[in-house]
Amino acid sequence: MTYYDDVEILGMIGTADASEIRPSDGTVIDPEYTARFAKAHEDGGFDRVLIGYGSGWSEGTQVAAYAAAHTERLGLLIAHRPGVVHPTLASRTFTTLDQFTKGRVALNIVTGSSNVEQRREGDYVPHDERYARTDEYLQILRASWDTKGPRDFDGTYYRFEGFTPQVFPYGDRHLELFFGGSSPAAYGVGAEHADTYMLWGEPLKQTGEQIATITEKATAAGRTRRPRVSVSFRPILGRTDEEAWERAHAILDTINGEIGSQFKQKVNKLHPQGSAPENAGSQRLLAVAESGDLHDRCLWTPTTTAVGGGGNSTALVGSPETVAAAILDYVEIGVNTVLIRGYDPLQDAIDYGRDLLPLVRQELAHRAARPSVAV
Repeated sequence: MTYYDDVEILGMIGTADASEIRPSDGTVIDPEYTARFAKAHEDGGFDRVLIGYGSGWSEGTQVAAYAAAHTERLGLLIAHRPGVVHPTLASRTFTTLDQFTKGRVALNIVTGSSNVEQRREGDYVPHDERYARTDEYLQILRASWDTKGPRDFDGTYYRFEGFTPQVFPYGDRHLELFFGGSSPAAYGVGAEHADTYMLWGEPLKQTGEQIATITEKATAAGRTRRPRVSVSFRPILGRTDEEAWERAHAILDTINGEIGSQFKQKVNKLHPQGSAPENAGSQRLLAVAESGDLHDRCLWTPTTTAVGGGGNSTALVGSPETVAAAILDYVEIGVNTVLIRGYDPLQDAIDYGRDLLPLVRQELAHRAARPSVAV
């Protein structure tokens, strides 16, 4: 079913003003910029912001705590890599922050896409085995949040005795787990444990196929309802479609130029690329890009090719009306959450909040007044 009154819009924040088209001045943490970035999302009506993860990046829970101190209601979706810290510590790290923020924390599980990146933090476990470890990790987190009393665990990757959590999610709520990954190993673990399954922005057909796979795996795991599904895009807006396309080609030229080259060198240090990316999500995006530049209403893929498939990199190009309609196309096939972030990160967040989100919310409210439809 499509639940129009239950669709979330997410953004993403960083700690310095840099992107594929904005050269970094070397600053890693700019407190003033971080606060403005978070506040722009709250003022713009976003439900949550994602705080990403990299082995050398600013630590996400501290970024979230800082963002929380400069906002009032904005949700904080913290990317977290299992295997770096013990799950008993992770469980109380996130519930402690959830208590201080009065229920604003959710967790985005990123199991890891590159062996080289994993080894930077001392993790030498192979790809599929990492997902088996994540399975244990999430069992431990969920039990520590949802049940009281001492407990033991004796698994393949984790073992402890008498762990007795004392800090639980704020208001006895269900602390939400988001999950990303597009490999067969990822589908099985994510479909079993996730509240929301996160995908990168592929065409409607391929997204629908992934939703079907997640649904099938969730049913096999004994769930009566599949996880919510999130899709991520990089909208490029203009006052008109023509103006948006002019801007899109200018952005692509910048990515393919000196500024973009500097960014890609930095990214490649984080996620080294050989003949092809190691992670299935990037491989899927590059396959889509190979099949054509433009898909469906306004999904544009040359930006993906330009960055080698790294991260969510497919764009929705057009006027606010065109991009809003494209987002709603995904809602119609069963997407519950949409993450959008721009190439000019702060200004784009402001523009999305002013020009795009009101159109999406208005149409969602209109459709919510009608009977839900099967998808």
